[in-house]
Amino acid sequence: MLKVVGASSLDALIDEAIPPRIRLAKPLDLPDGETEHRFLRGLADTAGRNRILRTFIGLGYSDTITPSVILRNVLENPGWYTPYTPYQAEIAQGRLEALLNFQTMVRDLTGTEIANASLLDEATAAGEAMTMLHRVSRKGDEANRFFVSSGCYPQTLDVLRSRAEPLGIELVVGDPAAPLFDDRTFGALVQTPDEAGRVLDISGFIAAARKADVLVAAATDLLALTLIAPPGELGADVVFGNSQRFGVPLGYGGPHAAFFATSEKHVRQAPGRIIGVSIDAHGNQAYRMALQTREQHIRREKATSNICTAQALLANIAGLYAVFHGPKGLTAIARRVHGLAALLERELKGIGLAQRNDVYFDTLRLDLPAGSADKVRDAALAAGLNFRYRDDGGLNIALDETTELDDVAAIVSAVAAGTGKKAGAINRSEAGLDAAYPAGLARRTGFLAHPIFNSHHSETQMMRYIRGLERKDVGLDTSMIALGSCTMKLNAASEMLPITWPGFSKLHPFVPVEQAQGYQQIFRELEASLCAITGFAAVSLQPNSGAQGEFAGLSVIRAYHHDRGDRHRDVVLIPASAHGTNPASAAMAGMKVVIVASTKEGNIDVADLRAKAQANAKNLAALMVTYPSTHGVFEESIQDICATVHEHGGQVYMDGANMNAQVGLTSPAAIGADLCHLNLHKTFAIPHGGGGPGMGPIAVAAHLAPYLPGHPVVRTGGAKATHAIAAAPWSSASILLISYAYIKMLGGPGMTAATRFAILNANYIKARLEKHYPVLYTRPNGRVAHEMIFDLRPLKQASGIDETDVAKRLMDYGFHAPTVSFPVAGTLMIEPTESEAQDELDRFCDAMISIRAEIQAVIDGKADPKDNVLKNAPHTAAVVTADEWTHPYSREQAAFPLPFVSASKFWPRVGRIDAPYGDRNLMCACPPVAEYA
Repeated sequence: MLKVVGASSLDALIDEAIPPRIRLAKPLDLPDGETEHRFLRGLADTAGRNRILRTFIGLGYSDTITPSVILRNVLENPGWYTPYTPYQAEIAQGRLEALLNFQTMVRDLTGTEIANASLLDEATAAGEAMTMLHRVSRKGDEANRFFVSSGCYPQTLDVLRSRAEPLGIELVVGDPAAPLFDDRTFGALVQTPDEAGRVLDISGFIAAARKADVLVAAATDLLALTLIAPPGELGADVVFGNSQRFGVPLGYGGPHAAFFATSEKHVRQAPGRIIGVSIDAHGNQAYRMALQTREQHIRREKATSNICTAQALLANIAGLYAVFHGPKGLTAIARRVHGLAALLERELKGIGLAQRNDVYFDTLRLDLPAGSADKVRDAALAAGLNFRYRDDGGLNIALDETTELDDVAAIVSAVAAGTGKKAGAINRSEAGLDAAYPAGLARRTGFLAHPIFNSHHSETQMMRYIRGLERKDVGLDTSMIALGSCTMKLNAASEMLPITWPGFSKLHPFVPVEQAQGYQQIFRELEASLCAITGFAAVSLQPNSGAQGEFAGLSVIRAYHHDRGDRHRDVVLIPASAHGTNPASAAMAGMKVVIVASTKEGNIDVADLRAKAQANAKNLAALMVTYPSTHGVFEESIQDICATVHEHGGQVYMDGANMNAQVGLTSPAAIGADLCHLNLHKTFAIPHGGGGPGMGPIAVAAHLAPYLPGHPVVRTGGAKATHAIAAAPWSSASILLISYAYIKMLGGPGMTAATRFAILNANYIKARLEKHYPVLYTRPNGRVAHEMIFDLRPLKQASGIDETDVAKRLMDYGFHAPTVSFPVAGTLMIEPTESEAQDELDRFCDAMISIRAEIQAVIDGKADPKDNVLKNAPHTAAVVTADEWTHPYSREQAAFPLPFVSASKFWPRVGRIDAPYGDRNLMCACPPVAEYA
């Protein structure tokens, strides 16, 4: 490989790729890596430090039973967790169908018209609901008040504060029974069941809002909606919540898929991704991401949201849970949970305790005798039980799918012991219990009538359905995915194994911290490792995506300036080459975006940056910069750029998207940055899950550490903590295990070696392909970092073949396309990562060279300019084996263009998808049965 690259040694190549003045002077201060066996043995001991009690805390999180057929075939299956976001829809039909199931499930249960394919968590979904209602309100910009029910979860309220304040939105918190609406109120949020467990009749609330021209968002519980009237049917404009209790483990807070549903008239303003139905080139039904698929790249600071991807893997689990149980099974689960809650209420009343929720689903609210809460807590802990202890001295007990009659008996016994009551054996009979809801609150409409939710209720059927979906998709289990700026590296099995261990998966995020000492140890060690890698002083693990990391980092910068009296500093400099989420996040943080030009070589125009920093010196808050650049180059001037920003009073935020080219060789601190976010789902091996989960923790210099985000339920963050960024204190805590494992098993030397080989692999591909496709940007000496951009625009001019044709043709060779038309239109950006061996790199390069020859045939007139292997790609098995073949090229050339393809042929299930058709004829739920005919 070095011979092909033209380097005398790997050290020499690294010296040529990275400017010497930003290189680290010494190796990472981290231990050597551990063997997999040793690591897993030690981690089992760490898991044992977590105490798994029977937990009835509620507040949006419930224990659940993940059906084994879903656990084994989805959550623990690389065919589901290694694919990327389904931008290349022809080779993602399986998970697109699964996400469409999720959307249909949400739409039906919430009584709305359309749902998206998930958001990051319930609290951030509330923030998205608020900002969407602000955008679509007819009252105009002067209406800046948002009413929030005092019955919302505390974590939701805190995240709303983090979102509202930078945008100048005033939160008015009050009683939903007497809402305060005025001319400046644009929207309102109500929760049912609420934080105390009450099921509310929200029809009066919605009627009052309508009268005041106020839009309404309702937070709710999917399982409860099988029994109670859905908010969408009552007139709510947005319905959202957490789908976690549909088979997704607690995981000490996540990852979990939030749901978000609204009316069709708001579909173009809805945040996140929406899966739609279209047709392929042959008229067959096909699925794709609709509408806002690449919104941040197109609209940048005017984007509806900075949500890039969300929680696809967890949404798929929740949707498949509904497929497996069907409407009857879900209703039976809900009736059982509600029935046990009613039985518990009866038994607690029998020992003299008052229950305050007149209507509830799964959660009781108890009045305790004065001064008895601590005794109840002691008795409960002694019995291995966790309850929620309210500030008013009362008690909440939330039941769930896993609750048994023995649990009810244990709860009654513990509460009786703590309150000095006498409890005998419970009456296990449900006779005489009235678990029905009043007429105005009971659900009257059916749901999940589509055959997909009524066909797969045995394990055999479900296994075949899941595996059938999996076989339609390309993941890392199929071939290399060379997506630039995405770092599709190995997600090692030993890193993945622990996330489903009960010692990690069964913890509620709000259990007392002393019950989660295993997790706390991992957090401390992970934070210390990330500090060593970045050169910074402190880390927050709370942001649950890269975009959330951006928002968190900018919030920290904003708080820092405000604390110093510089509230006017609100200008952010962003290079033209930046990822689209950068300007979108800056707009969310209430900042003004000033774009910095690029030179013809693709670097930041230093003169333009200096001029704009000087022009905005009084108001300069920050620079957002990706390093190495989004163009795949270590820019020489980065330290001078950072110094210029500091000189004019700003902070430097480094986007960590390309950290895979830095670890062990340079660092954000070394280049002069003040903070960064880290995409753990890129550099640190968390899988992409077909579009989530991800994690975006932020690392900060010492002067910014006091402003790290806090949490209203579990203390975390800095001494002057900003409001919460996510619903849970450590957001998607269970997948932090993956990055922790990656760091521990590779160690400092191993991670540094990974960086070196990532740079080698990129320069190897460049060396093999640059004679066939021009490389757009390099260092002056011709080297690239860990990725590169190939310019296809000259070929399009000569042949009419464009980057999309090449992307689709790669599918016939068994490969997922590189990143298409980002950051430069008409190009392909390739990032091989360190995980791929030379033979796989060579297969990919051979495919690209073969495609170049196919393009040349068009240029030379040997191939028809319209009817050729590229314009007709991808070729399905149905097309290739059809009786009629009218193309001027052979079937073999279409399907088996190189010898290696036949050895493990992947057949796309659909032909090229008609994207405009899907947007013109928007359908975002499971199609009617007739459509399958």
